Amino acid sequence: MIMRIQNTKPEVWIGVDVGTTGVRAIAYDIRGNDIASAEAFYPLLTPHPDWAEENPLQIFESVEKVVAETAAALRYKNCTLAGIALSTVMHSFAGLDEAYRPLMDMQTWADSRSASVVREMKEDEELCRSFYHRTGCPIHACYPLAKVLWLQRNLPEIWQRMHYVGSLKDYIFRGLTGEWLIDHSAASTSGMYNEETMDWDEEILAYAGLKKEQLPPVVSTTYQGRLNQTAAAAMKLDSGLPVVIGATDGVLVNVGIGAVRPGQLSATIGTSGALRMLTDRPMTDPKMRTWCYNLTDDMWVAGGAINNGGMILRWVRDKICHYTKTHLENFDVDGYDLMTMKAQHIKPGSEGLIMLPCFTGERAPYWNSELRGMFFGLSLNHSRSHMIRAAMEGICYSMNAVLAALKEFGTIEDIRVSGSFTKSDLWLQILADVLNQELTLPDNSEGAAFGAAVLGFIASGRLSGISDTAELVNARRTFAPDRAHTATYRELYDIYERLYWKLQTEFADIAAFQKNL
Repeated sequence: MIMRIQNTKPEVWIGVDVGTTGVRAIAYDIRGNDIASAEAFYPLLTPHPDWAEENPLQIFESVEKVVAETAAALRYKNCTLAGIALSTVMHSFAGLDEAYRPLMDMQTWADSRSASVVREMKEDEELCRSFYHRTGCPIHACYPLAKVLWLQRNLPEIWQRMHYVGSLKDYIFRGLTGEWLIDHSAASTSGMYNEETMDWDEEILAYAGLKKEQLPPVVSTTYQGRLNQTAAAAMKLDSGLPVVIGATDGVLVNVGIGAVRPGQLSATIGTSGALRMLTDRPMTDPKMRTWCYNLTDDMWVAGGAINNGGMILRWVRDKICHYTKTHLENFDVDGYDLMTMKAQHIKPGSEGLIMLPCFTGERAPYWNSELRGMFFGLSLNHSRSHMIRAAMEGICYSMNAVLAALKEFGTIEDIRVSGSFTKSDLWLQILADVLNQELTLPDNSEGAAFGAAVLGFIASGRLSGISDTAELVNARRTFAPDRAHTATYRELYDIYERLYWKLQTEFADIAAFQKNL
């Protein structure tokens, strides 16, 4: 008699979170434990004003690198690798040739060169409202719809050679599996996807001069492909390993941090920032301030993203404080930690100094690519420390403008936070004070990577649905608003809002001036 020994090795999925300037691969077990991880970085290319591009091949090679390193670490962890699941940034676009090769660097969400196209489209309010309510995407330069129109008008030589419309998700998935597909989530962030039919909107495609066969077929976010031999060899993995196409980073954050119940929101500040809430149907705003994207076949995420999050604090670090790596390496201190220490000595409200952090225009709730950043209220008593704190506060004011719109969708009972800003207790407290809401810091702040892994466990049948993560993610700490601080921020936020509305002409004029430099 032969006794069969059951394999007791824990099953793990590698969640791959492809971000704006870097990628992380993190292996999770079904309880959400982080088993192994690796990360790699790549540059954001800005060859012209308002351009923000990346090399898709460089990103794909970075994905292979971090997956290989993570998988190698698992070999010493007594784990079974069940598969790979993807999370990617939203709103990317590159024209592809007949062999699916990029004809150009990939335009990212931060690329606003199509602002003139958007300005023209907004002259037809009926068209904008129709497109918005069908797609859940406000008319804005971040969306591939505007990017496609810009390419058609400005680079006809590439337009004529373009056989397919590509995004970061379908490019990576094809590189791993050989299948050219896109998930419902990534498709729904394009401005060309109909949220009712859950497929490409052929009327909008015709408006953009496209045919449906030029875009990848749309599949569920739990669709499983198989790792092809070329990618498997590069990553030293077995060919045929399951690869779940996954979703976009924004919607997966809610899954990863357990914000999956009615009344729960996620608040993220990384390079950019966002507030999001799950809904069981597509929800749009009569004032067109928010977006709505698909997550799974029966779940949606309504919210708003801001362009300017941690990138603004990085600008303050580099350009105002000059805390370069070379400058600080002899002191064994992180530049952001030093900035936080300086900002802690400044009273809430930065003694009347307000920053509008709209350095790259703005998405929600204004959807205005012509916005620019500014410090308002500068006086002789203000120092670098005031400017640091004002930058933190200004980003939180932007988040508050999004929250004001989401409050109209229902009662808010819990806000869970994620992103690099969670490393700063000061910044977390400022956000709690500005929003006048208690914040919950979960024990897993790497929301998108874990969210992707969750889709892997769902695809393999180990989890029944995304609501299961509510039991997997626990609260580590909470941050309650300080009422005295809240009153200060309420007064300054009112000034912040009025600055935006009163300077519309000036923002447009300075943006036009800068384009001619």
